[in-house]
Amino acid sequence: MTDIRDFRLDLGELSFYGQNLSRPESVLAEPDGTLWTSDNRGGVTRIDPDGRQQTIGRIQGEPNGLAMDPEGHIYIADIATGHIYRLYRDGRHQVVLDGVGDRQPLGAANFVFIDSQDRLWISVSTREIPWFVAAAHPRPDGYIVLVDEQGPRIVADGIYFPNEIRMDAAERYLYVAETMKRRMLRYPVHPDGSLGPQEIFGPEDLGFGAYVDGFAFDAEGNIWLTLILRNALGILTPDGSYHTVFEDVNQPALENAQAKLDAGQLTPEEMFACVGPTLQFPASVTFGGPDLRTVYLGSLAMPHLVTFRSPVPGLPMRHWRR
Repeated sequence: MTDIRDFRLDLGELSFYGQNLSRPESVLAEPDGTLWTSDNRGGVTRIDPDGRQQTIGRIQGEPNGLAMDPEGHIYIADIATGHIYRLYRDGRHQVVLDGVGDRQPLGAANFVFIDSQDRLWISVSTREIPWFVAAAHPRPDGYIVLVDEQGPRIVADGIYFPNEIRMDAAERYLYVAETMKRRMLRYPVHPDGSLGPQEIFGPEDLGFGAYVDGFAFDAEGNIWLTLILRNALGILTPDGSYHTVFEDVNQPALENAQAKLDAGQLTPEEMFACVGPTLQFPASVTFGGPDLRTVYLGSLAMPHLVTFRSPVPGLPMRHWRR
């Protein structure tokens, strides 16, 4: 077994993949080498193994987190409209969820995850749209929705900007990136889909400016995290220890943004000033390639994906098993 605690990279060891992408926040990889990225020009961009690209869909919003079901349909969490869409490969789409109970819209729907039972797990970062209000003035109004044969229901609430959500390999826990608390949470998953008490996994605070956005599991149970304002990638090991793999910190801009955030005065311009010269707001981690050792990072600001090789394979997503 590889000791992942020794894995670090210099920025010069990173490569870039794809071109002219527009807000490729989330990335899906298929076994044949095809990639799908979220794209605010309509839905997703497909990148074929030979590098050809095509933007697909006519969704008017801000496509964010992606998931793929066993039939190859793509589910999109639209953080601007509060809708969950099913997108077909020919570009057709339909709304599959826009509210829970009497709540419409959902709020800032951030991410969707599909488990081995084909249940949908959805993170809603804040009940308020636009989402930036909850980033500039953090509040515990984020929640998690489960959609199964019983319909949609809220299974966790009171979270400070829940971002990506995923299960471990055994599906014993649902893990949540609690962005505005700079930490990871997890919840025990019961057979009926209800969740046990909230637990903090790893450090209670990942540190100055370490706002975790996206994450993925590898085959050895490590959690790979993107820290969006530090332009960084880090790894949490199963024992809860953490280390940074690489980062591209714009320290003056980060200090200014943190001060404004602490004072409740953060603006989008001050947040986006934190981009680094090489990396700009890495937002997600995806394992791909035939051996699941090629890592792709999506982002909020880069026109391409960041890629490098991992010493360990990633945990296959649900659609890899179809």
